[in-house]
Amino acid sequence: MPETECPPSRNTVLEAFADTIIPGEKRHPDDRAVAGVSQGGGAVAAGAIDVLETPEGGMAPALDDLARMLDEHAVAYRAGCGLPEDREPFVGLGYDDRLALVGELLAPGHPEHAMWAGLAMFSFMAFDTGAHMHTADAIAAGHPGLATLGFAPPGEDGLWRFPAYSYGRPLADVHPDTDPTGSPV
Repeated sequence: MPETECPPSRNTVLEAFADTIIPGEKRHPDDRAVAGVSQGGGAVAAGAIDVLETPEGGMAPALDDLARMLDEHAVAYRAGCGLPEDREPFVGLGYDDRLALVGELLAPGHPEHAMWAGLAMFSFMAFDTGAHMHTADAIAAGHPGLATLGFAPPGEDGLWRFPAYSYGRPLADVHPDTDPTGSPV
């Protein structure tokens, strides 16, 4: 690693992993974590680190170790492929090499498969749900995953309603004993 370059932070390593799972476009020209192989925001822009750090997810205490282990696997991968060692281990890999290494870690039968699959799942959750924030706030902020999925915004009152039946017709008449709250009596 050149002396002028700072070692990557834990979050940079984890962002590079998340970007390998759901790639996005670089946030700025010097973005090392995001490889920039895709247009629009990917898992990193969708808040992968925020989702990983939520107390509810239970991953936060393990993140330092996961980043360290990912770099250790990258050092071994780099040595096995004869790649130069003048860059940060995982963050310094090109996208295709990151993808190959993550593919090895996620392969069925890999002794650490469950751990890396769990880390990958948080990238999907960040992109598919914006789980670290209220859905209405995520949509208002232009969350890239929800926008890609075409998630409908709430109504003016902040609630989601479905004015059209999903099957194009009501499924059944309301039972005559149903009370005004919708509960059966």
